[in-house]
Amino acid sequence: MEVKKEEASLETLWEIIKILTGEHGCPWDKKQTPFTLKKYLVEEAYEAYEAIERGVPEEVREELGDLFFLLLFIIYLYEKEGAFTLKDLFYFTAQKMIRRHPHVFGEEVARTAEEVLKTWQKVKKKEGKSSSVLGNLPKSLPALQRAFRIGERAGRVGFDWKKAEDVFPKLEEELREVKEALSSNNKEQLKEEIGDLLFTVANLSRKMGINPEDALRASLDKFEERFKALEKEIEKRGLSWDELTIEDLDKIWEELKD
Repeated sequence: MEVKKEEASLETLWEIIKILTGEHGCPWDKKQTPFTLKKYLVEEAYEAYEAIERGVPEEVREELGDLFFLLLFIIYLYEKEGAFTLKDLFYFTAQKMIRRHPHVFGEEVARTAEEVLKTWQKVKKKEGKSSSVLGNLPKSLPALQRAFRIGERAGRVGFDWKKAEDVFPKLEEELREVKEALSSNNKEQLKEEIGDLLFTVANLSRKMGINPEDALRASLDKFEERFKALEKEIEKRGLSWDELTIEDLDKIWEELKD
């Protein structure tokens, strides 16, 4: 099968999926169901996320292509089952977007992003969706990202600190409660207090205009890079982990940082 660039389209990908899952298609593709493919959604979405972060258009194109193909694959399987069609999906999504933008497609007025969010929430309530300003954030979201989004949504109705500095007393309070839970040797209480501390840190990060998920990812990348450099340095000096104390390791670590 040959695909010319000027002829490539959604229909082209749809036909490829049809062939892959057909009688003479790929054994792996033919075994897939929406349930078996769902785990790849998160993986592909994160690969696209990281490509966008790196800012290389060719990588973004490739990763978004992989994600889009996976979405089409899952839609195709549902259509094959008779659950819904691609046209159904396009139709209901278009209807929802028009309905939720009455300030664009209707008579309502929304001059700021904040007013748009209020309109969006009002329409969702009419639809019978969650009336909570917190909405229905997926529980499977990375916890720091979910903490960031929950704090952000609560802040829309004024349940928030005015500025980042106002979070510090709460941070100190949560840290003190972690120390108290540690001294009482209560594992469940300690788990709860550490969770509260992390949630407060996520909110502090948000008030500073930083996504805590991005901040932690950057720190992990930095730590990983430095730790691998530490491993190489230990090997280079002919040393072994067993003979080094934490003080020795800290000294080499600080040398590498310089």
